[in-house]
Amino acid sequence: MQHAILAVLSGDGLFRWIGAAGEADPNGSPLRRDTPFHIASIDKLYTAAVIMQLYEHRRVDLDTSIANYLPQSLICGLHRVGGVDYTNRITVRNLLGHTSGLADCYEDRPRGGRSLMERLFQAGDMEWNIEYLMRRVRVRDELSPHFPPQAGDAAQQRVRYSDTNYQLLIAIIEAVAEKPIHQVYEEMLFRPLKLRHTWLFGLSAPHDATAAPATIWFADRPLHLPLALRSFPSVYSTVDDQLKFLLALIRGELFNDTATLALMRERWNRFGLPRDAATLRAPSWPIEYGLGIMRFQLPRLFTGMRLMPAVIGHTGSTGAWLFYCEELDLLLAGTVNQATAGAIPYRVVLKLLRDVRALRMK
Repeated sequence: MQHAILAVLSGDGLFRWIGAAGEADPNGSPLRRDTPFHIASIDKLYTAAVIMQLYEHRRVDLDTSIANYLPQSLICGLHRVGGVDYTNRITVRNLLGHTSGLADCYEDRPRGGRSLMERLFQAGDMEWNIEYLMRRVRVRDELSPHFPPQAGDAAQQRVRYSDTNYQLLIAIIEAVAEKPIHQVYEEMLFRPLKLRHTWLFGLSAPHDATAAPATIWFADRPLHLPLALRSFPSVYSTVDDQLKFLLALIRGELFNDTATLALMRERWNRFGLPRDAATLRAPSWPIEYGLGIMRFQLPRLFTGMRLMPAVIGHTGSTGAWLFYCEELDLLLAGTVNQATAGAIPYRVVLKLLRDVRALRMK
């Protein structure tokens, strides 16, 4: 790893520690505690928080078809299985919880081809829009659905991580708010929470003077992907701002009703074991998913039969993490900014939990 940032904060705010090591860029600039970085899929927490705010204001219904919010020109034929088009049965809840069964527009491979992420890492920078992504998902010789959309009241639900779900959620937010996503984030999250060093790459800017962002790496190669980072769209932030956001989320300060956060955590569905290249890069067993939020707890079999505390939050494929441990009242944030290090956060978080628990037992 070229660098790492790690932050720990107690829920009462009495203890805070932030450490940074390594070089922020290929020029050898030292990584600082306040160096911003690409938070990758941690931004799904942001997207989910906005959707749940819109749900509170009755502007979005979780159990309504996505066809109520998005044009047929965008979504028609996205989900066909066995000759049946299930697209209009996909609900907002399906998207939030990764229970839609939709192919992953970034990570799934077409027959005999490369995934979009593989093309990006191997061939270099490129840009796209949501229409292009949905065409990839729609064309059957490109990508195929994995299972039908799961009923919200089903006793057991199949779940598979798919970035397509959250691209559609962003489209729903923009359609309902009638504003681009960077403006919505600004008005509903960044400004109210005073996230002064958080912005969307190529679309907005941080409020205050902010250090240059840390470089993303692919193994030992720095990645320069301005077109792709704008296309995702990509949130950049600091660990301080990340902790501020998570603290507000777990305290319920983002919502008018405490039941809203409870709804996000009401049902946990466990991902299956990795079975293909796409799921090797995505969250999988034993990780669980609620509505826009992860839950991670390693089974006793892997911890010497000693149950480790659970954490909730999210990770990103670049080795970024943002978690809260309720049992220890501890918030954990950080990154290694490495595109090949999606599993690193779980190892880091597990070691931190062990160390903190051991210290508290002395």
